[in-house]
Amino acid sequence: MVELIVASGKGGTGKTSLVGAFAELAERVVLVDCDVDAANLHLIVPHRVLEDHNFSASRKAEIDMEKCLACGVCMNSCRFEAISMTTDPATPWGFRFTVDPLACEGCGFCVHMCTDKAINFNEVSSGRWFLSDSDYGPFLHARLGVAQSNSGRLVTLLRKKAREMAEASNFDAIIVDGPPGIGCPVIASLTNASYLLIVTEPSLSALHDMERLVELARHFGIKSGICINKCDINNEISARIERFAAEQDLPIHGRIPFDASFIKAQVQGQSYLRAASPDGAARINGIWQSLLSAIGSEERHPSGQRFSL
Repeated sequence: MVELIVASGKGGTGKTSLVGAFAELAERVVLVDCDVDAANLHLIVPHRVLEDHNFSASRKAEIDMEKCLACGVCMNSCRFEAISMTTDPATPWGFRFTVDPLACEGCGFCVHMCTDKAINFNEVSSGRWFLSDSDYGPFLHARLGVAQSNSGRLVTLLRKKAREMAEASNFDAIIVDGPPGIGCPVIASLTNASYLLIVTEPSLSALHDMERLVELARHFGIKSGICINKCDINNEISARIERFAAEQDLPIHGRIPFDASFIKAQVQGQSYLRAASPDGAARINGIWQSLLSAIGSEERHPSGQRFSL
């Protein structure tokens, strides 16, 4: 099974728009939005939510005042300073200890230190994940809760569900809209992927972050290629990206000039291909065909035939 990851070192390069366009060109594909911290693929992929699930991947401490003897061990042992003492005339001591749920990292050390067993350590809802039916096939996406962590675990869950669904329904491929950066959610998106398309733009920050993402992909042994979006806004940096790609032996699958149709499509909640000019659509199709060729040279069916997305 082919798993194509479309990612970028920084946000705003246009990777989600490209994923939406690829979805229109692909056949029998499972779509996954792994940018769970700021998911937006659902804004341009028409879909209908079929399943809505809670995601819980962390715990928070909560002090039980009926058991608490106000010894203060929990506050003194919390390195994150998530426990504080506040005045409370209703208690025998005139004060109480409370946990700030936003500051609590869920390490559980205070629970271990409390000899009176006065601290509960309950699971909390970290977000929600969804299975939808889209115009292009099954679509998995999620929404991480405000100030919640463990986005890497949520990404892993989405990819696991996508693979299970693809295998059960005999889909040939999965297309993943990856998160920006090189952190935990990106690593969770990349591991064991078939191919990585890095979408970049001619800016210094994008160039720098693209270089870091290439290094990360090589660490995991993942084949990569580059697409330069808005390639004409800075010809000098575009040339630097081209030189870097040549030095690193990375294929450039496409170069897309700045096109306001990207924004028009987003505002209308549809794929770029439905708003693009004939020239723009031809460019996207060229990128797609280049990707098929690159992936097909790496991934083959047991019969020896190349995969077809």
